[in-house]
Amino acid sequence: MLFFEKGLPVIPPILPEFGLDMALNNMISYVERVMRPGGIKFFRTQSPRHFEGGDWDQGGSCQRSKPISADKVEELFSLENNGTNVETRLVNQHLYRALKTSSFRILDITGLSEFRVDAHPSTTGGKKHVDCMHWCLPGITDTWNDLLLAYLSDM
Repeated sequence: MLFFEKGLPVIPPILPEFGLDMALNNMISYVERVMRPGGIKFFRTQSPRHFEGGDWDQGGSCQRSKPISADKVEELFSLENNGTNVETRLVNQHLYRALKTSSFRILDITGLSEFRVDAHPSTTGGKKHVDCMHWCLPGITDTWNDLLLAYLSDM
């Protein structure tokens, strides 16, 4: 993976986690610098994907019709178990660390969304594969909006 800084490639190449930290820190400092004083800044945590049995290009699917249990969530997402979909929690660790000293508020949608494996588009509409990364059914994305409105109402 190649990262750029000030329009030039970072040589020698750096590890993805260092590139992610660099990108997050640059983004946060830019927004803090250009946003008007007192402006409200939210950063939404990562939305999980729910592949089981492999990644999207290795036969993985998300054909469940009901939310999953807490045990299954940990199996799929746990850092300790190196679950199939662990990258969401890894990215969130970097995100929380980068935002710690900023004035951003965090809209954490990851935990509640991990349970909703049933809310992705399926093979309907002529699709040839299951889409386990995008959200389709009403409910989960509406809940994210409700959380944001609750945060804004409390300000």
